[in-house]
Amino acid sequence: MADEEIYLYNEQQQNEIRIAKPWDRDPQHFSNVKISAHALLKMLRHARKGGNLEIMGMLLGKVELGTMIVMDSFALPVEGTETRVNAHAQAYEYMAAYVDMAKQVDRKENVIGWYHSHPGYGCWLSGIDVSTQTLNQQFQDPFVAIVIDPIRTISTGKVDIGAFRCYPKNFKPADDLTPEYQTIPMNKIEDFGVHCKRYYSLEISYFKSELDSYLLECLGNKYWYNTLGTTSLTTNSDYTARQISDLSERLEQAESRLAKGGGTKWLSRDQSDKAQQQETLAKVTGDCAKAAIDPITGLMAQIIKDSLFNINRT
Repeated sequence: MADEEIYLYNEQQQNEIRIAKPWDRDPQHFSNVKISAHALLKMLRHARKGGNLEIMGMLLGKVELGTMIVMDSFALPVEGTETRVNAHAQAYEYMAAYVDMAKQVDRKENVIGWYHSHPGYGCWLSGIDVSTQTLNQQFQDPFVAIVIDPIRTISTGKVDIGAFRCYPKNFKPADDLTPEYQTIPMNKIEDFGVHCKRYYSLEISYFKSELDSYLLECLGNKYWYNTLGTTSLTTNSDYTARQISDLSERLEQAESRLAKGGGTKWLSRDQSDKAQQQETLAKVTGDCAKAAIDPITGLMAQIIKDSLFNINRT
């Protein structure tokens, strides 16, 4: 979407919205997030650079009725591990200095959220993430959390990203507002299940200016050969191996439970239990199929490239 008006900042309008605080009256006031191509590229590059380690950064932007608009993003100097990211005093000092310098060059956007990566295990909020987001919403709302999975992005060729906001402490969402199912490793599934009803996801869309379009075209012209010279079969081999190992563990667990229940009789002990176990098996089966699709897609791409460039034509 190309819309130059979205880049204009109306300071009076923003002040009025922040004074009114409509999000205090409606826990789900914000339902959409618009992200600029510029901000998205910076987040993706940062997440990809972090590899298997989590990274963290901040979001600059503005808000409209029911919509949060991310204009820019910047990385924070934080210590990341494969399971969490820790922000220290240096990171907060850097953030304050960055925002002050942005104001000096007439960038009036405020900090409206943060982003971090979940390398290889999907876009959702862990217990630590929920605590961080809840604290930020309490003291500097409006605030949004964006999660990016750089490993799955490379594997599927599609940006794996999610945007989330937490519910107030005593708010209980309806059952139909439970987050949509997604593939999560065994060692993360408990953390996901415990906190999944404490937040909700926002719909994400993107926008770009004419200058963004021109720059993206230039980048495409410069790096187009990377598409031909790389393949997810090799760049994501470690992730594929971990995925297969996790699926194997889940299948063994399901088989063990079937054996303890006496084979197929276990499925008919109780109607509710039967439905639950059938749903579990269906999810594992779906995840297995999904895990097989990515390598097949990568292999098909290699076959197409081979037929185009490596076969002698007469």
